[in-house]
Amino acid sequence: MPTGEWSIKFPTLAITSSPAETLGLDGLATISRQIPPPAMPPFRRWADLPPDLLCRIGDSLDLKCYASARGACTAWRCALAPPSPSLLVVLDDARCCPAAASLPTHRSFELKAILSGGRCVGSSNGWLALSVCLYGGQSMFSLFNPITATEILLPPLIYESRWVSKLVFAPNPARDDFAAAAICDIDRLAYVTAGARRWAILDPVRLTSGDQLADVVYHEKGRVYCLTRYGDVHVLRLPERRRRKPVMVEDPAGPSSGLAIPLVSSPAERAALRFQGRRTQQQRNMRMICYEHRRWREQHPIAIPQGTPTLKGAFVPDVFMPLRRVPPGSVGPDLNAPATVEPLLSEGNLPFDPATSFAPPYNTVSVFTSAKNLVFCEGNLYQIWRNASCTVTLQLPGGGHRRVAENEVLVLRYYPRRQPCWDAVTDLGGYSVFVGRNNAVSMYAEGVLGLKGNSVYWIGGRGRDQGMVFDMATGRSTPCLPAAGVVAGAPQSTICWYFLSDMVNNCNNNEGRRVYQTRARVRADREQDIETEE
Repeated sequence: MPTGEWSIKFPTLAITSSPAETLGLDGLATISRQIPPPAMPPFRRWADLPPDLLCRIGDSLDLKCYASARGACTAWRCALAPPSPSLLVVLDDARCCPAAASLPTHRSFELKAILSGGRCVGSSNGWLALSVCLYGGQSMFSLFNPITATEILLPPLIYESRWVSKLVFAPNPARDDFAAAAICDIDRLAYVTAGARRWAILDPVRLTSGDQLADVVYHEKGRVYCLTRYGDVHVLRLPERRRRKPVMVEDPAGPSSGLAIPLVSSPAERAALRFQGRRTQQQRNMRMICYEHRRWREQHPIAIPQGTPTLKGAFVPDVFMPLRRVPPGSVGPDLNAPATVEPLLSEGNLPFDPATSFAPPYNTVSVFTSAKNLVFCEGNLYQIWRNASCTVTLQLPGGGHRRVAENEVLVLRYYPRRQPCWDAVTDLGGYSVFVGRNNAVSMYAEGVLGLKGNSVYWIGGRGRDQGMVFDMATGRSTPCLPAAGVVAGAPQSTICWYFLSDMVNNCNNNEGRRVYQTRARVRADREQDIETEE
């Protein structure tokens, strides 16, 4: 038998050694054309995952991983709905554990626990501004990222006022690079920058009788726009942010080399230096707060019963230190660079007049809309007014009546070349604005799942605060997302709007668009340009 190929003949079976041989009808093996193996399917990219499968995977991710998945590629970003805007909500029985109830995704993302007893006084770019009230009316403030659990302890705010209504801060804060401003009284502003030992309290803002500060919004290049209950606007210009630089020494190889090297070069030494600097700053802040607390106790011996324990560090490990009496001379001077506050409209030190600032009938309505906010949208400055009380019917000075319904929202745009310069608008060009304790945000909402364009999203309502949306087309406010709670039916409180940094609209940073400045600042800049040309 040949050694190459062989076959065994059976009545109904032939076993061959060649894959090309088949069994014929006569029972003999015959040679047929070889069939090639099936081709392997091409390798599919991760971007080609089915959108429904990708959405099911995204439902099991936390907020940090969900945001990272959306940034992987364009296909994933289109398949996964944006997590922002969200409502920051807390359950009544777990007030230290907030959650972000997302409007587009209709789900809640659990966040890191916040400091017990902390009160949210601001939010911006994924960060929260927290306030913890101490003895004697003093407060400790910190910036907290509930996604990464990063916390930045701010210097103490030493002022007799016991309440800070709102705090705004520059984006992307760091322990050695931050700037913040707050409303600390009806007519006072405070600010602090990195490297300062305490907040700087500014002189009272010149306001009309009966007026008071109502809202602040942080804008680009250290500008903080402040709004009063009557609609007056002031601009706080913060000093430049100063990031601490590493200490540099000349290269020991020789003075002629012209090289400079950091004094600390080892990674372990740099980490230890950062930790030591942060710990030293936190210890100094806490010592100052404790000293002011003890001084207040000595000045008010009757206000606090005898035997009340002295304030001790029991809030955050590695931040609060035991009480040590610090003499006044060792506290040191205030290190904040000077800041200025200028009115946006007033010229020649004239008082603010609603009759010349707002088009009728809004010059009369301005007094009866107690809830007011500022927001930038497409480079334009807007005031958002809301009637937080009951429905009222106003008698206009020129005759006629104007009815303002409960929770009716008015949107006024600033026209710097007009007189009056504030007038109402009926739409926002497809944008929507989000106002409240957060730094006001505007974003294009047309086509975004779960959002309405030309709307104002606010927080309030009867009883418990909840997220509301005012449709400028219909003139009605409705709950924006009743099913976005942490636990369905569980008692919960709504804190503020919560945005991630990648969702904040570029309108808040004009990037070359015009920025509204005070008239005095415009004249000064014009004179400086003329001197430069000469």
